[in-house]
Amino acid sequence: MVETSIVIPIDLMDFAQRLVALRKQRNLTQAALSERVGIHVSNIRRYEAGNSQPTLDVLRNLALALSTSADSLLFDDDQRGPDDDLRLAFEATRALDTEEKETLKALIEGFLLRHDARRWTNVS
Repeated sequence: MVETSIVIPIDLMDFAQRLVALRKQRNLTQAALSERVGIHVSNIRRYEAGNSQPTLDVLRNLALALSTSADSLLFDDDQRGPDDDLRLAFEATRALDTEEKETLKALIEGFLLRHDARRWTNVS
């Protein structure tokens, strides 16, 4: 009997399915993941079965252990912010101080105004 596997895009999965898929992509057993996260393997089994949800601390540790973001474990791509290459850049702005954020905001607003002006002047 030939076993075929169906690959479900990770953004169409729920938390339990994402956790299993990411763990397997990283070639980790449930025991290895539980060791990296610092929880009992039975917790991993419950999360993967969809019978339990991790605490925020455990979720953070799962994301670190799987080298991913907590968002990627919890949300579909279309559920969180921009769905393009700018998303991570915008999330990184959280580390900026107030003055840097104001400067960046002014640059973005200026760029968007220029874009709108070009768009309106090229309307037929």
